Amino acid sequence: MTESNGPPFGQVLLGRAFSPDTAKAHYTERIVKRALPIRATSPTPSARAVRRRALDERKAKTRRRSKQKPRPLSAAEKRKLCMNEMPKEQQKYALYEPLHKLWLGYMRDMLGLDDTQRAVYLTPASSGQILASADVHGALLSIVRSRCVSRVGLQGIVVRDTQFTFEIITKKNVLKAIPKEHTVFRFEIPQLAREGEAAPQPLVFDVFGEQFQTRAADRANKKFRMHYSIDI
Repeated sequence: MTESNGPPFGQVLLGRAFSPDTAKAHYTERIVKRALPIRATSPTPSARAVRRRALDERKAKTRRRSKQKPRPLSAAEKRKLCMNEMPKEQQKYALYEPLHKLWLGYMRDMLGLDDTQRAVYLTPASSGQILASADVHGALLSIVRSRCVSRVGLQGIVVRDTQFTFEIITKKNVLKAIPKEHTVFRFEIPQLAREGEAAPQPLVFDVFGEQFQTRAADRANKKFRMHYSIDI
């Protein structure tokens, strides 16, 4: 170290490698008089560059948020956690009878059967789209035709509607998964009595399970097309 009135510390260090005159010249030209490059002021960005920068910032923010969100469970993970299985204590027919009553009111409202002041005539063309897009959770289904003879005659309330099966709970408190393929289902909708008249016969509908081989959420927007199916 040097005193405050002595040569600068940088020149002292250079003096260890060079002669005093050379060290002084290097210190003056390369340290004291060294040019300091200054970055020029950036020009005003264009409107397009501003929009692009804002868009990139939004995309980066969205990517950061998506990374923070938990990943949805896969089908294998759901099966491992038994998320699609109904607990044994909930497999009781009496628990779903109120759901069936609500479903009957829902179907009568969709088909216009709540109006007791006028007669309602239903045709496949008028009611086919309604039945094809209706929710069947709570419907009392019975199997009238099937390639598997042992399934014919089964009856129960629908507790789950998957893409390829109807899961029903029978009166014996047994949960059964019925494939939709090669099966014809039947359900009835009681009609309300008009004033001064006896209650009419309930409406009976037969539906082909193969035409319902979609998820309930997707079937709501599916177009109904009448065609005869003999693949039973």
